[in-house]
Amino acid sequence: MEVLDASVGLKWVLDEDDSDKARNLRDEFRSALRDFIAPDIFAVECAHALTKGERKGTVVDPDLLYDEIMLDVPHLFSSIPLMARAVTISRMARIAVYDCVYVALAEREGCELITADQKLINALGAKMKFIIPLSTL
Repeated sequence: MEVLDASVGLKWVLDEDDSDKARNLRDEFRSALRDFIAPDIFAVECAHALTKGERKGTVVDPDLLYDEIMLDVPHLFSSIPLMARAVTISRMARIAVYDCVYVALAEREGCELITADQKLINALGAKMKFIIPLSTL
């Protein structure tokens, strides 16, 4: 079991650096070779990024892309029980709470977190070895 960050899920449908690696992970998930989990904010973060991309003119049909991501959505966990730890991590690392919810879930479940979020990797990767950059896979 691994926590999957929304930054990786978005690469399933967007052509960005390491999208091929993200799509390989999705294919392994579809084939039951990997088991992904995520906090329930995964869906909100994906929707937000896609609509933001539409406003910037880089995403043409956010609804279609969102639906495509949600076809393979990881098993979602409530973010509420993770919030206290996420806030603590956020304050310590000085990064966004919503990013730290993924970290808190991985920490609680004792598994790795796969992410393409460079700010998260830079802030916590050296201290929390369970944070795995997508680029290294």
